[in-house]
Amino acid sequence: MTACSGCRCCQVACKESHDLPVGVFYRKVSDFEGGAFPRVWAASLSMGCNHCGNPQCVANCPVAAQVKQADTGLVLQDTEMCIGCKKCIASCPYGAPSYNPEDDTVRKCDGCIALTQAGFQPACVAACSTRALKFGDRDQWEALDVAPLLTSDLSCLPDSSITYPNVLVLPKDEMRP
Repeated sequence: MTACSGCRCCQVACKESHDLPVGVFYRKVSDFEGGAFPRVWAASLSMGCNHCGNPQCVANCPVAAQVKQADTGLVLQDTEMCIGCKKCIASCPYGAPSYNPEDDTVRKCDGCIALTQAGFQPACVAACSTRALKFGDRDQWEALDVAPLLTSDLSCLPDSSITYPNVLVLPKDEMRP
């Protein structure tokens, strides 16, 4: 968050990479502002699927179209199995799944699994103009000097104990709970 400019390059790259129709997003950028003159602040937060440790979308999908992969940690969706009931949308506290009215299915970020398995970065990370987005094993980020400042809890998000998201954010101070 401290480096994100809110340019939405990540969002555009994701839409293009997955050939998403109008209105369907796997990644969304939200803007926040607050304070009072002369101490005002602004922040942007780019979010896709958090590939949670306890994904509510998986727990609430009646046809098991959502699956947590043990080897990659990604929460993946089989759109062929999806019946478009939107229970995953209702159960995800982060709003990650997105309904596609063109084929009556719900879709979501897959961590660009095809790209990462080929040795590339996800489209959103590769397109980030300020290099604010990173991708990799959570353990590698927890070993950095800034590790004590990284969090999954922000004032604009639900408590991380609900789903145990696998996303760490370096927040602006104003966005800490």
